[in-house]
Amino acid sequence: MGNEDAVRTEERRVRRLRLLVDVTAQVLAEDEKLTLCEALRLVDAARTAAQRLFPEGDDTFQLVIRPRLDRIIFERFQIPIREPFN
Repeated sequence: MGNEDAVRTEERRVRRLRLLVDVTAQVLAEDEKLTLCEALRLVDAARTAAQRLFPEGDDTFQLVIRPRLDRIIFERFQIPIREPFN
């Protein structure tokens, strides 16, 4: 039973994280009154919430979730994306 409980708990945390990221992305894309500063704060709040759900997962947030949210911000606020220098 202990292993099943652990799996259920992990699945619940993953669902919460998915919902958190989806709602954050939707607000970033659709809230017409959202300022750039508020958008950046919203992403930071999502990162903090994700860290509470998965304390060891900050690298995953930075590598997987953050680029998705940043892309929405760049498109929304028409911020040019600079290519990295080689």
